[in-house]
Amino acid sequence: MRVNWISLSTNKHHHIIVKLAVVVLLLGLAFRLFVAHYKGFASELESPVSEKVQVRAPYVEPPVLVGISENEDHIHLDVITEKCDLFKGDWIPNPSGPSYTNESCPWIENHQNCMKNGRPDFGYLYWKWKPHDCQLPRFNAERFLELMRSKTWALIGDSISRNHAQSLLCMLSTVEQPVQIYQDVDSKSKRWYFQSYNLTISNIWSPFLVKAAIFEDINGVSTAEVQLHLDKLDKKWLDIYSSLDYMIISTGKWFLKAAVYHENDVIVGCHLCPGKNLIELGFEYAYKKTLHYVMDFIKTSKYKGLIFFRTSTPDHFENGEWHNGGTCPKTIPAKEGEVKIKDLNRILRNIELEEFEKTFAKVAHNEVNLKLLDFTNLLLSRPDGHPGPYRQFQPYSKNKTAVVQNDCLHWCIPGPIDFWNDVIMEIVVNG
Repeated sequence: MRVNWISLSTNKHHHIIVKLAVVVLLLGLAFRLFVAHYKGFASELESPVSEKVQVRAPYVEPPVLVGISENEDHIHLDVITEKCDLFKGDWIPNPSGPSYTNESCPWIENHQNCMKNGRPDFGYLYWKWKPHDCQLPRFNAERFLELMRSKTWALIGDSISRNHAQSLLCMLSTVEQPVQIYQDVDSKSKRWYFQSYNLTISNIWSPFLVKAAIFEDINGVSTAEVQLHLDKLDKKWLDIYSSLDYMIISTGKWFLKAAVYHENDVIVGCHLCPGKNLIELGFEYAYKKTLHYVMDFIKTSKYKGLIFFRTSTPDHFENGEWHNGGTCPKTIPAKEGEVKIKDLNRILRNIELEEFEKTFAKVAHNEVNLKLLDFTNLLLSRPDGHPGPYRQFQPYSKNKTAVVQNDCLHWCIPGPIDFWNDVIMEIVVNG
């Protein structure tokens, strides 16, 4: 019998190829399993070695990421901002000038309308506030109005609060003119409404924040001492307190006036009341008592909005005061250290800061949002920003050397007080 060697050889060859293929596949699978196991094992060994040889960079605190809260409708606040002291800085040149003029804003009262009243220099309008350690965005009226949809604001205090209210209204009026919807019988407390935004802004006249009977004319001339009740909050702001979303509370220089002090409806003393046969307690006594009482009310009020407490502002009277011929002739900002805070202003501010700090340490436990606005440094170097003799219309039109009343306490509008709004908006938006 013949054997077909060719067929047998071919079959045997195919059989060997199949066996080799199986061996290769098995070797490949074994190699993959080995490599995977080795990598896992190696990674366990490498971790502690990496930690030992790793050089760590110095820690730099990351910027704060600001998110959007529920009541900040329509505003995208997911931006990164720097944290710094907004109240320490310098005035730097601002070629663009103010965002409005006395002609574009109808809300400026005559005494602060320096441009209309004929102030001849305009350099005081071309400066802006720059904090030392960060950029301060300019006030954005449209963004502010969007943020404040269906909100209520109140600026509560004396004529400086009214001065500030006019500034805020003028800046917002570049987007929409509000409608005045209320004023009291003396035209001192007023309320405005921005219809497109359902925003209400009130200016509440309450120079002492507590109950007071005042006997004084429009020029500040008193006919009798103020009757001041140190333990009774003024109902003009107390009655609307809980309905507000935002408020700015302030007081200050009115406590320097002659006054009789009441507690529990009993006269306990006075300030500047010779011949009354009363104990001279001094304005410091009344100021501490009042601010302590106001702060104690705020601390326990469970108020859910945002409260700003603003310190009193410095004046720049030279060679006298309001009542005896003081003037403020400067036309440019002062250099750092050139103007010192007056003793009375320093005393008022120290009391304000002391009472605020005592309260601030406790309000967080009661979930009351209280913040400080201390514009002392911002305004101390702006002796050029006051109306001076231009609190009245064309004061020298008839007599170039006339002796006229100077206002070195309030601020021209537009003017340095506008930059309060830049700071306030930055705090509202970014905390």
